[in-house]
Amino acid sequence: MSAQERRIDVVLEGGGVKGIALVGALAVLEEAGFSVNRVAGTSAGAIVGALAAARMPTSKMVEVMQELDYRRFQDAKGLSRFGAPGQLLSLLLDQGIYAGDYARGWLAEMLADHGVRTFADLHCDDPGADLPPEKNYRLVVMVSDVTQGCLRRLPWEYDRYGCSADEIPVADAVRASMSIPFFYRPVKMHDRRSGRRCWMVDGGMLSNFPVDTFDRTDDRRPRWPTFGIKLSDRPRDGAIAHDVQGILSLTRAMVGTMTTFHDRLHLQAPDVVARTIFVDTGGVRATDFDLDRATQQRLYESGRKAAEKFLHGGPDREPWDFDTYLERHRRSRATAVAG
Repeated sequence: MSAQERRIDVVLEGGGVKGIALVGALAVLEEAGFSVNRVAGTSAGAIVGALAAARMPTSKMVEVMQELDYRRFQDAKGLSRFGAPGQLLSLLLDQGIYAGDYARGWLAEMLADHGVRTFADLHCDDPGADLPPEKNYRLVVMVSDVTQGCLRRLPWEYDRYGCSADEIPVADAVRASMSIPFFYRPVKMHDRRSGRRCWMVDGGMLSNFPVDTFDRTDDRRPRWPTFGIKLSDRPRDGAIAHDVQGILSLTRAMVGTMTTFHDRLHLQAPDVVARTIFVDTGGVRATDFDLDRATQQRLYESGRKAAEKFLHGGPDREPWDFDTYLERHRRSRATAVAG
């Protein structure tokens, strides 16, 4: 495999505390000699993606995440500190139970340790990419702008708000992407063009697995592949089941159906399945912030196992081979291949 063929672009699904499984998969790719060129992610995928874009080695990511007390991400402030009644009032007044300040500050510190503060520090170092200036970044973060009713790819679309991407802290974009509705307070961004305030929430509302982010839109051969890492086992029939027992589980099921429908359409495409690492996270929920060390290790090992199967094959999967992928999928779907 040539130096160029060792490069990959990676798309990381969101999944809250399950993000350590993404690190497990990335560790296997790194050990196999692959180097991440660009990375896109949503929510937890945006957090891990930001660390990868900052060139943090996966060995360091594992160390950092094993030391992390996930309960501190539940940073109740103001009324939220006073139990259920206070949390209800926070939902009404602040539109979220938790502030999200700890997560933002923690990530900003991790990135600063690797020389990254704003998106100006994440320009692509790939002279052959021929990317337009607004897309010349190693990281893309998915955010749902519910004011304008659309998915935003940041930093690519900061100009739509009259902002210079190079001036925006990376941690601010990631904090917006992890704004799980009702759980974390939305990020409110000033649109300098219209003068209005735009509310930003979890990108997973519109696309939790934006696997086509780096796909070419011309008919040229991609220089290297894009791998997707998805935090769920592959649905055999394209559907995701929900256990509905009452009003709360019904609400979760409706939101889950809404937020995963778009991505399930992707997962029915053979070219997407062929380049996706499916990680079985064993029923762990995104908001299980009391995750113990044993569960963290199990998630990490699940990520490793899934990536190893992806690369080396198994009973129901051939080993990964880029030329085979191109032969099978590029000809029939020329504009939807990795690169």
